[in-house]
Amino acid sequence: MKLLLINPNRTQAVTDAVLAAARAAAHPGTELIAVTGRRGPAIIGSRAENAIAQHEVLELAAQHAGEVDAIVLGVSLDSALWPCRELLDIPVIGMTEAGLLVGATLAGRIGVLTYGARMAPLYRELVEQHGMTARLAGVEAIDVTPEETFATPGVVQARVLEGIDRLVRCDGAEAVLLAGAAMASMAAPLQPRAPVPLLDGVACAVALAQVRHRLALPAARAGSLAPILGREVTDVSAPLAALFAGGHAR
Repeated sequence: MKLLLINPNRTQAVTDAVLAAARAAAHPGTELIAVTGRRGPAIIGSRAENAIAQHEVLELAAQHAGEVDAIVLGVSLDSALWPCRELLDIPVIGMTEAGLLVGATLAGRIGVLTYGARMAPLYRELVEQHGMTARLAGVEAIDVTPEETFATPGVVQARVLEGIDRLVRCDGAEAVLLAGAAMASMAAPLQPRAPVPLLDGVACAVALAQVRHRLALPAARAGSLAPILGREVTDVSAPLAALFAGGHAR
């Protein structure tokens, strides 16, 4: 199968981390195509930036959907996840959604660790949107930036381990999701030093995308995910406008 990884952030290092995590989880024969945002935020750090990034997700999905069998969103706010599912027939998997779902098979209470206090409420909202609030142990936001992950990885990993320890001791987390595309590929090297399972959202999303492709389940034809037909939008790319005008791709 061919799997598209979309990182709407403009930071190539994030795409590289997402691709590395995807390669570790992909089955032999799964071809990975990774794309990076061309406009919008360097790294999403607010609701406003996420709103801009959602448009870029839609543009990249529209451009490449006809070439692949499934899409993984390499952005931890699962930006434009449901809009993509409205427009496309192929499976579209969000990395945080996938991490939470896989975490539910491991633990009764899942902790979420991310970067920056400003982002913690966004992840609580996202967990609620995915219907997983009852399984949430807590959200821990460490005071580092995604950019520091690539500049001083050893320092950041030590802070991540401290955050994991707080989620386990203070919130009763039995598994921890590392919620940040910049943290992709970090779970495996830290796992031997953590007391609970660590979830890499990208790895979980790739695994679920491969299962969805194998099951060959059809897209919904009724309700809120029914094909969009005859809608006119302007100032977007031709591929995206065509999806609104003609319904699902593929």
